[in-house]
Amino acid sequence: MDELAEPARPRRFTPRRIVRWCARAVIWFVVISVVWVGIYRFVPPPVTVTMLTNALDGRGITKDWMPLSKIDPDMARAAIGAEDSRFCSHHGFDFTAIQKAMAHNEDSKRIRGGSTISQQTAKNVFLWQGRSYVRKGLEAWFTVLIELLWGKRRIMEMYLNVAETGIGTYGVNAGSERYFHHDASHMSPIEAARIAAVLPLPKKRGAVAPKGFVARYGNSIARRIGAVRAGGYDSCLR
Repeated sequence: MDELAEPARPRRFTPRRIVRWCARAVIWFVVISVVWVGIYRFVPPPVTVTMLTNALDGRGITKDWMPLSKIDPDMARAAIGAEDSRFCSHHGFDFTAIQKAMAHNEDSKRIRGGSTISQQTAKNVFLWQGRSYVRKGLEAWFTVLIELLWGKRRIMEMYLNVAETGIGTYGVNAGSERYFHHDASHMSPIEAARIAAVLPLPKKRGAVAPKGFVARYGNSIARRIGAVRAGGYDSCLR
């Protein structure tokens, strides 16, 4: 009579095995994220986490991709003037702006962010909204990748096409059609400035007949457009 086979012993999660699994997970994450970013270097993202989240709330998704070469240059200048004056000179992170934001936030109840357009693009395209150390860490990783694999023109193109410009509306072309009833290929400085003024809080700000702070902020951005052009702050996009 054959001897009974000895039952298989359950695997033990030894420290070495845990380290091995963690290393594999990290390698897979790096490979997948690099391939993902590489694909989006040439292909517009079909949808983002933000779009899906808002769609689940019944807001729908309205977007209309337009290449940077066709978007009115004043729109990119307005974004630089409003969000990231050192966009063409930094490599994804503006440490001067981060230090200023930290100093401001220590003495003010109104929180000021120090994120660059590159960081915002990484968040909007690959991640989710909200504040957490995990998301900020992933945001930093994807920011490094898009700076290396995309370059400034693609980053700006992606930002202007993915950023939320109104409830359920994404990208400056869809925003221009919504607010001004024409596409983003020909925009006046004040139109570009008003959309740039909406970007930080698209669900609470409107680009049509803005009042109070939004009106003042939009007028301020419109004045900065000329300074961005004259100072060559948009040189990496030309």
